[in-house]
Amino acid sequence: MPQNKPHLTFFCELNSPELSALFSDPEIIRQLTELKASISLGLLDLSAERAAVAHQLNQAGIPLHAWLLLPMEQGYWFNLDNAPQALQRYQDFKQWTLENGLHWEAIGLDIEPDIRLMQSFKHGLAAGIKSVVRRLLARPAGENAKKRYLQLVQTIQKDGWGVESYQFPLIVDERRARSKFIQTLGRIIDLPVDREVLMLYSSFFRPHGAAILASYADEAGGIGLGVTGGGVDTGDLVDSRPLDWNELQRDLLLASRYSDQLYIFSLEGCVRQGFLEKISQLNWNQKVMLPSADTQRIQRYRTLMRAFLWITTHPWLLIGLLAILILIWRWLRRSRGRS
Repeated sequence: MPQNKPHLTFFCELNSPELSALFSDPEIIRQLTELKASISLGLLDLSAERAAVAHQLNQAGIPLHAWLLLPMEQGYWFNLDNAPQALQRYQDFKQWTLENGLHWEAIGLDIEPDIRLMQSFKHGLAAGIKSVVRRLLARPAGENAKKRYLQLVQTIQKDGWGVESYQFPLIVDERRARSKFIQTLGRIIDLPVDREVLMLYSSFFRPHGAAILASYADEAGGIGLGVTGGGVDTGDLVDSRPLDWNELQRDLLLASRYSDQLYIFSLEGCVRQGFLEKISQLNWNQKVMLPSADTQRIQRYRTLMRAFLWITTHPWLLIGLLAILILIWRWLRRSRGRS
């Protein structure tokens, strides 16, 4: 359990004009420098405007992580359905970096389902499930795509950068159950990287967000906190209300008990709500109330989930258990009939 102030990395996911406007304020640079914070800069494009901001941050001595993203029409986040595009994006990124003389501390791979799949749930649960099934039937295989992503990770590392992934916490349960059910369903990938950042955004899971954070925190290489505002529009799929200061302070103090690498989504949300100054003045040694009872409940749910995921890797066992239950049910019916 870390005793010192944790290192903070802020995710920043803005279009180029808004990005330039954000960093036109020298006070933002000053506050980030005072916090000794890093930025995981979402590369929504590889434009000259974005390169100018990255160069400005390099000059200010603010460590940058390159958060690789794809165009919306290619799925935006990295998954099993866009491996060729992901590899090409990295090559384009390297050329863009070289041409603009940029420096990066690490490369971030955001592992999530196709954004178009996520947005299909805006039209209702039935429409979303239909889109998932259609995609599974159209593209059932994933081993070749995973090999390409493993190749991408190895290439980045050979090029001298550390690789970090941004993952949903359920990947931890699936890994422990040695299952691929969630990966197949969501078209996501479990990748070996230098640091796995779990997106433990408590705003998505109110009122159980703090308990979920506490449940997964010690299994994360880095802890993703949020959401303070910004990001893509997911409609009603999750609770989109941003964290207020009391919620963010609670999450920061709680997460710091488990890790010294905290990632906050997002920088623009923190700026909008005036959180940077408050974070710089935060007393990291103050007590935080641990949601013990709720965390224990989440742990029980996770145990049940891992049991289900384990069963998905043993389908014949599931069929056998169902057959036994049916036989018992029929025997009981006959016994009652005779009596």
